[in-house]
Formats: sequence, structure tokens, C-alpha cells
Amino acid sequence: MNSLVVASIVFVCVSGSGMLGLALRTFLPDHHLSEDSTAIVKLGAGLMATLAALVLGLLIASSKVTFDRLNDEFTQTAATVFVIDRTLADYGPEAKEAREFLRSTYASAVERFYSEGGAGKADVDAPETLAHMVQFQQKLRELAPRNDMQRMLQSEALARSHDLAEARWILFRPGEGAIPTPFLAVLVLWLGILFAGFGLVSINYRTAFATLFVCALSVAGAIFLIEDIAHPLEGLMQISRTPAQIALSHLGQ
Repeated sequence: MNSLVVASIVFVCVSGSGMLGLALRTFLPDHHLSEDSTAIVKLGAGLMATLAALVLGLLIASSKVTFDRLNDEFTQTAATVFVIDRTLADYGPEAKEAREFLRSTYASAVERFYSEGGAGKADVDAPETLAHMVQFQQKLRELAPRNDMQRMLQSEALARSHDLAEARWILFRPGEGAIPTPFLAVLVLWLGILFAGFGLVSINYRTAFATLFVCALSVAGAIFLIEDIAHPLEGLMQISRTPAQIALSHLGQ
């Protein structure tokens, strides 16, 4: 689901709970709003606020770690492609066909990887794309080394091609949201109860309304940030394509 849609749903649920608490206050008998009763509500709200803050903080940190890992993996993939190309260049003119195939395949993969904000990811993960990797490795195996140096270079290129295949499964695995749906539902339930409690103990309606609105917007913003980071090809914060562009500019030279 789109990050903005998820954040909007959270905002509506949380702010609606706060408004419900404000409305409920006007219908409750006075003894339910005594000082002792509101003190208990405040204690419970404080506990739930602490839990929600810890969970949101951990989710943001976890999403950032995942984003950085994928970004590093993409950069490492570009470096691996460059090293394979240089290895084949050292091998000699016999590896020219393999180098050209590597460049065209990598350029096509990068283009589809970023096409339409990540929509091309499915194409990159298609069986025919995997076949390109198999074809490239086959071209490496078909090289006929004439000396120990070429045999060493062939083995090194093959080993690094396996690293590329491994990186493919990391980068192109099916996309998932940062927060599993059941977990998100429980988190929104916590926040809804928390905001309802805030509304219940509020006195000044206008001030409470403005405060609840701003707080709900902040919570929704945190959820948006978590979900957006979890989709590094589709959201506002995306993996940089600069390493791939630099690698492509040096391939075949």
C-alpha cells in the first residue's frame, strides 16, 4: 500500500479517536471526570505514550538500517560490475564479447530498476533477467585460458559474477511494507486509545483540538517516514543511482 495512504489512514484513525474523547467528555457524569479519575487516565495515557514512542523509534531505526543496507548493496553491486569489467579487460581481447554483454545487461537492469519510480523492479526480477545472468556466466566459462594468468582472471570473474547473483536476490526480492499489517493495526489501536484519553481529560476544547490535530499529524508523519524508507525505489527517499552511472561510464574502456 502507498506510504501516503497508510499515513492518511493512521491520521484519520488517531485524530478521530481524539475527537471522540473530546465528545465523550461532554456526555460523562461529573463523578467520572473527578480529579482521581483523570489522574488514572493520565497515568494510563503516559504508559501507552511511552510504549508507542519506543515502538515508533525502533521502527524508524530499523527502517533506516534496512535502507542503508540496500543502498550499500547497490553501491557494492556497481563496484563489483566495474571490477569484473576490469578483470575481463586484463584477460585480453578474447573477453570483449563478455564485456559488451555485461555492460548492456547492467545498463538495461539499472534503467528498468529505476523506471517509473521503481515500477520496473518486477521486470528486473523476471525469469528472462535471471537468464541474462546465466548467459553471462556461461560466456565466462566458454573463455579458453592460454596461461595461468588468464585462468586466474577467469576464476576471479566467475567468483564475482556469483556475488552479483547473490546481490540480485537481496535487491530484487518482493517488496514488503516496513510494518506488518497486524502490527500496524495494534499500533494504531494503542494510539487511538491514547488520543481518546487525551481528549477525555482535556478542558479547553479549541486548544485541545489544535493540540490533538498537531500530534496526530506528527504520528502520521512518523508512519509515513517508516513506510517510505521501506520502499527505497518508490518514495521520496530513494537509493541513489550515481554509483551505477559512474560504473557504466567506465565499463568497456
